[in-house]
Amino acid sequence: MEYLQQSNYLSILVIGIVVGYLSGLLGKGGSAISTPALQIFAGVNPFFALASPLPASISSTLSATAVYTKEKLFNKRVVLLGALFGVPATIAGSWMSSFLQGKTLMILTALFIMSLGSSLLYSYLRNKGTSVETPLNSNDIKASQVMGAALCIGFLAGLLANAGGILFSTFFIRRLKMPIKQALACAVMLSAILSVPGAITHWCLGHIDWNIALLLSLTAFPASYLGAKTAVKMKTPLLEKIFALTLVLFGLYDIVYTLWV
Repeated sequence: MEYLQQSNYLSILVIGIVVGYLSGLLGKGGSAISTPALQIFAGVNPFFALASPLPASISSTLSATAVYTKEKLFNKRVVLLGALFGVPATIAGSWMSSFLQGKTLMILTALFIMSLGSSLLYSYLRNKGTSVETPLNSNDIKASQVMGAALCIGFLAGLLANAGGILFSTFFIRRLKMPIKQALACAVMLSAILSVPGAITHWCLGHIDWNIALLLSLTAFPASYLGAKTAVKMKTPLLEKIFALTLVLFGLYDIVYTLWV
């Protein structure tokens, strides 16, 4: 096992701040950003950069969850069904990661995220002033849609060692027609839940450096809380545009990084 150089500690702490804030703001675990950032800015071995952020995702998403809980934005049916079917799918995906490199899958996922972001951005720019604010009730949710999405997203999250927050939130917005703040709240809760089996499985497989995980957690936890507070207070139309644009940028970033490395 490679050990961290002390000079890299500050870089990892800064990465934790940035990733934690974006996690709370955008309802995601943050692994998709932290993995390449750890390799580029902290010189972390790619093997450990992939899964070591998962334990930090647990702490950061739980921190954001505390904010969204106060606002009563969660849909219990969505969270329960998502967890029930997403957890075993995440374990299966995490186990499969030992047999697949996943480079092509990462590029395809990034392209998918970019297309979703572009579609959402176009929709938000076209429908000015018509943002949905009222949270959906459980009766408005089709269980079959949530179960199918949880199986697919959970498996992909485990395979790519991330929490699946971005995919969950975009699914809730596009398919379930959730208002964005409720979608982010449900996504961040599911990210917290799915990060646990993903982290445990990757730990058993020897994919986690706990020094990195601890350093990321130290700054990601408070930063995620601030990010969630920002999202809750932000005007919905602005949050929608930021979310959609971020999807496009994240997707492009992941493609360039994957091809470059």
